[in-house]
Amino acid sequence: MSEQTQEIQEAELTPKHKTLWLKAISAVELQNHSYAISLCQAILKDAPGFVEARRLARKCAVKVNAGSNKKKGNALTQMISGGFSGSKLQSQSKKEPLAALVGLEKELAGDPYNDQLNDILFDTAMRLNLQETATYALETVRKGGGGNTKLLHKLAEYYLARNIPGKAADVYADIVKFDSTDIYAVKGQKDATARASMLKDKWNDNSSISDVTKDKDGNAAADEDERTAMTRDQMKEKLTRLMELYNQDQNNLNTVKQIARIYEDLEYWPDSYVFYNWAYECSNKDVTLKNKAEQMKNKAADETVKELEAQLAADPDNTELQTQLAKMKKDRSAESVTNAQARVDQNPTDPQLRFDLGNALFQSGDYNGAIPHLQQAKRNPHIRTRVLLTLGRAFDAKGMYDLALGQLKEALADLHGMDGTKKELLYEMGLIATKMDDKVAALDSFKQIYEVDYGYRDVAQRVEQSYDA
Repeated sequence: MSEQTQEIQEAELTPKHKTLWLKAISAVELQNHSYAISLCQAILKDAPGFVEARRLARKCAVKVNAGSNKKKGNALTQMISGGFSGSKLQSQSKKEPLAALVGLEKELAGDPYNDQLNDILFDTAMRLNLQETATYALETVRKGGGGNTKLLHKLAEYYLARNIPGKAADVYADIVKFDSTDIYAVKGQKDATARASMLKDKWNDNSSISDVTKDKDGNAAADEDERTAMTRDQMKEKLTRLMELYNQDQNNLNTVKQIARIYEDLEYWPDSYVFYNWAYECSNKDVTLKNKAEQMKNKAADETVKELEAQLAADPDNTELQTQLAKMKKDRSAESVTNAQARVDQNPTDPQLRFDLGNALFQSGDYNGAIPHLQQAKRNPHIRTRVLLTLGRAFDAKGMYDLALGQLKEALADLHGMDGTKKELLYEMGLIATKMDDKVAALDSFKQIYEVDYGYRDVAQRVEQSYDA
């Protein structure tokens, strides 16, 4: 990384830029905020790592725009300022991040709290490893108070990845103020607070960092064997040592991946998600790591859903719990569709990705949207049976029972032994035949299961009741 993109302090400025900086400070004292902004922009063009100039430029921009409809990046402003220019800068950020920083400063001078522009600034700074600049970008969104909880979650996860759980807990607390039903934030605040306390105590560590550095270039298979053999206490001890390494170099991919895996083994799903996601950022956008991060996030959400369901079972009239659970399930469903769609957009010819999207749409209740993706996914013989089953259920949900049965029969033709999948197909066929009032066909499906697995769901009751009728 060149000096140009390193973060620097005032003492490290060149004489030319130091002169500009002093002029900018003087301009602020004279209330000439627009001139101060232009001077800061001139400094940042050559010294993008001087975050103090961004802070000063942003403070001046707030003064210049005070009283306008841009004060806190409201919805109208987001649409105007974050529209065409935002999309253009986002694209430029991936190809020419340094040039994008210049353009972002110009746009932010007119709308300092703009969510989209600050989000792009965060991503751009991360590409250049300007950590303090990245932090400042999302903290600006937080300070603006616009209530963009998506970006606040991003900030909290960033703090967790940088091993600053105390600040993450504060951000989660702000999210809860905006949305008390955001169970991710409620749980995140609790977990981050606990992690901050744990970090303060530093656990009991009797081993040296050298015990971990031997794995720096490590062998994945050996590491896997070691993890399998370790007790939970040993994993926690190794995690503490890894955290020391991480604090020395937070961009070491091997260290980050090891931390993520140990958190996974400990079933600390939120922490594992944060570090897998950070590993993805540290890598060359390794899709495997991104998928792993999503798995951890889903496991964390599944655990939270189970906790809420258990609480609701104990207190079924609790309307607040009902609202939280319903919102979480709705949000998870929408997020699954968004993530699956993004993967399909990147690789539209992959049948597995088509199935993932079709299944996500089906789970969300969008049966019309699910069907074409499921039909394309049938090309993969390895997932064909599951695809046909889901496709049959989609047609069933639409009341198109004959088409549903057609898909299930097609799937059944590929199976021979009576395994779990075949039982599931037969059971679905029995249910659909029942809806069609075809008692003979329904009973035939249930009997095939009954003959080999008496305890499967309610087939025994269904079959035996037919003899009593």
